[in-house]
Amino acid sequence: MKTIILCGGKGTRMKEETEFKPKPLVEIGGRPILWHIMKIYAHYGFREFILALGYKGEMIIDYFLKHKYLLNDFTLDTGTGSVEFHDENHDNLKITFVDTGAESLTGERIMRVKKYLDGDQFMVTYGDGVSDIDIKALVDFHNKQNKIGTISGVQLQTKYGLINVDETGLVKNFRQKPLLSDYVSGGFMVFNKKALDYINTGWIESSLEKLADEGQLAMHKHDGFWKAVDTYNELTELNKLWEDGRPWAVWEKN
Repeated sequence: MKTIILCGGKGTRMKEETEFKPKPLVEIGGRPILWHIMKIYAHYGFREFILALGYKGEMIIDYFLKHKYLLNDFTLDTGTGSVEFHDENHDNLKITFVDTGAESLTGERIMRVKKYLDGDQFMVTYGDGVSDIDIKALVDFHNKQNKIGTISGVQLQTKYGLINVDETGLVKNFRQKPLLSDYVSGGFMVFNKKALDYINTGWIESSLEKLADEGQLAMHKHDGFWKAVDTYNELTELNKLWEDGRPWAVWEKN
């Protein structure tokens, strides 16, 4: 099954990092966010990807073309152009690169890559979130639900204290940075091919609304680690976590 990664957006709230490179190439622990996402999928045996490229997508192509050289020691013979690699480090991924337009919305990006989809199912995720989600469990859940689409649901921890008051203004309780009761989309999604009939050139979220209205959208609860990178502070937090525990690096743990 192939995974579409939506590599769009300029990351306007983290201009320090994204003014001159696409958001998926922003680094955590010296490697792009995109690499971390692909390692999560590959750990569970899903190694075929379609990168729906947008803003500065040529930089993403360039990174992967040079990927083997970045991972290994090698000797270059400048006379013959031959290269001898001294190590065998590689990620064993199969990647299809598709220029889907710098200004395309997420739905349009999917529609522009659909000709590269084969089989009855495909997965979709964004290029800016990491998690210790079990991708195989997500797919198994999707198959059991027998719905057109399945999204992952995560609970966010608010950075504010929540206050519960009665009608007189008396504080009944105060909770410091609790988990919110509602779930939000974690961005890891599985679809049957029928989903392409619901997706248009707008945002993919509008397609999810249609599927939900028709009772064709399921949610797989994920209570583990999840974090999207939308601000420079969040990027700083993930880099600190990479040095101390790296909770989403499932490929290192089992």
